[in-house]
Amino acid sequence: MARLRIQPHGRLQEWVAHEEGYFRDEGLEYDFAFVAPDERSKDAARPVLTGAYELYAEGRGSKGTNACDVSSACHWAVNQASANQLGRMWGRAYSVTSAGIYVPPESEIRHPRDLAFVPVGVGFHSGSHFATLQSLEVFLPTSQIELAFIGRPMARLDAALERKVEAASAWGLAQYVLEQRGFRRILDTTFIVGFLFPAEVADDDIEKFMNALGRAQMAIDVRPELHKHHYLKELPERFHGSVDVRLFGPGERIVFLSYTQEMYERTGAWMRERGLFDMESPRAPYSESVRV
Repeated sequence: MARLRIQPHGRLQEWVAHEEGYFRDEGLEYDFAFVAPDERSKDAARPVLTGAYELYAEGRGSKGTNACDVSSACHWAVNQASANQLGRMWGRAYSVTSAGIYVPPESEIRHPRDLAFVPVGVGFHSGSHFATLQSLEVFLPTSQIELAFIGRPMARLDAALERKVEAASAWGLAQYVLEQRGFRRILDTTFIVGFLFPAEVADDDIEKFMNALGRAQMAIDVRPELHKHHYLKELPERFHGSVDVRLFGPGERIVFLSYTQEMYERTGAWMRERGLFDMESPRAPYSESVRV
């Protein structure tokens, strides 16, 4: 039986399931496909036009430096990847991550309306991209929303801390670091995260994986402070001496509800209406894209 390669997602659940033996208790043969992130900020004027979706396209359902058999990304990217038959979306659970648009403490921006024509740092075809659009549309016409595609979460964190952008979208670890540095959240952009895996991965292995994550979620709910040290594994070492992970929140939370056909289709329609992907090729139906 092939070993399942698991990629953590900047959250606690995979680390807790690994450390506490929950994967082993389920009988899962697995490896961690994990490389500590160390992205650095680049010239914010030069857009980085690759993101979660492009990584899935390159890996045919796998994502990251090491090929993996189960991983996570925002549900927009996972939805589109599964619709394009790059992998299969798991339909029996998803997670929700807190996120927001942040500005430095000295910024004069106080309200989402103040972000008109202000480039907001996001990651291309990733959760920050879609969540920023979805949230700002409530306050601003599309013509006034500007995005700066400046790479992955740690690169955006650097760009914000170095004042290379006036505002930046952040979730998870980057969000907690910015808050400890006094950055202010101008708008909540909390969003859904989905699970994707290559089509050849067995349902039985994914069920074992998800069962273990369920136990990990319960352990985090009961005593989150016992597990926050795992955040240091996900943060580049350059931040270890300047942040206190004990002050971080519990992070991304897994929800054991269905990602329904209505959610699948409404999300696809939202992306199509805004021309966020090349929609010339037909989207595969829910029954062929999502394992339920």
